Amino acid sequence: MTDFRQKALDYHQFPKPGKIGIELTTPAETSHDLALAYSPGVAEPVREIAENPEAVYQYTAKGNTVAVITNGTAILGLGNLGGMAAKPVMEGKSLLFKRFANIDSIDLEVKHKTVEEFVTTVANIADSFGGINLEDIKAPECFEIEKALIERCKVPVFHDDQHGTAIVTAAGMINALEIQGKELRHANIVCMGAGAAAIACMELLINCGAQRERIYMLDTKGVIHPRRNDLNEYKKLFANNTDKRTLDDVIDGADVFVGVSGPNVLSAEQVKLMAKNPVIFACSNPDPEIKPEIALAARDDVIIATGRSDYPNQVNNVLCFPFIFRGALDVRARTINDEMKVACVHAIREIAKEPVPDEVLSASGDKQLSFGKDYIIPKPMDPRLCHRVAKAVALTAVESGVAALSLPEKYQD
Repeated sequence: MTDFRQKALDYHQFPKPGKIGIELTTPAETSHDLALAYSPGVAEPVREIAENPEAVYQYTAKGNTVAVITNGTAILGLGNLGGMAAKPVMEGKSLLFKRFANIDSIDLEVKHKTVEEFVTTVANIADSFGGINLEDIKAPECFEIEKALIERCKVPVFHDDQHGTAIVTAAGMINALEIQGKELRHANIVCMGAGAAAIACMELLINCGAQRERIYMLDTKGVIHPRRNDLNEYKKLFANNTDKRTLDDVIDGADVFVGVSGPNVLSAEQVKLMAKNPVIFACSNPDPEIKPEIALAARDDVIIATGRSDYPNQVNNVLCFPFIFRGALDVRARTINDEMKVACVHAIREIAKEPVPDEVLSASGDKQLSFGKDYIIPKPMDPRLCHRVAKAVALTAVESGVAALSLPEKYQD
């Protein structure tokens, strides 16, 4: 682990500090080039944009640029460490945007005293970008921030910790239940955790067919139910009218366990209490709610997914966020709506059912992969994701009326 730590530090420091940079896209070698790039040539697109604000997409990089924005209050699994500590993570998101969807991205770390200050700061600069990706902001403030920014901004705003996690979870969950011979609408679901990711996951599962009354959400005080007087407005949406109070109570007969909480909170004995052919998503990183080897030792009919790359069925946001933005940017969507998120879910999950290209096997180090208990969701390196997911998102944006452009020719196949 010490060796890995040093490798990670060296990766971020050499050959020069950081993971992203800026490159020129046009010639800048001669005096004539510079005259076009800056003065006096730059005045011409300035006049065009002043006359027609939409021309900004024609003459600048706005349409292919996303801002990755945080306040550093919920960094990965490390907590509230501040904006500068969050900067390596935000640069990492920018790297992933470029690597997987050829989207240019700038990271911004915001210092503020109130939610309103954060919202005002971001809203005031939002027009500089084609989209806003919010990241690593603690709950419940993240809900208020995203909601306010969606209302105030003319470009799509997407909190990846909520919706990226939810989309990938839903895609894998529907596939896992299908393999287990079950349907989402009939599944009894236990959700351990009640933060941003948990609430978004459950809301999206409901949009995909899950029944709210079959969901049992737990926080640090146990099952969320209507008789508790300590619930915020977001937890109240999942207050189940039940007499069950503990994880032991609700896990008995459950079809699904979704963990977005902390390590080792689900025991082998509790896994044994679940219904036949259960599905477990233990997504806490780096240590899951239960290790796959423990769950599989408890019973052999379980399908388990984690957030880790060293186990099968990794729930990884990179399967979603670059491509949902790619599709949204390509049709100049003004928002990322629920219909686009559901389209993203189904585009991702359908890829897992198809033969896996050799290049994916090589990149993932697997000798073979086929749709089943150990392969319920595509690998992040799958080149089909960008076109297929972005196309589904772009098409749905057009059909749902939130796109300014028609479907690009590259998607009309």
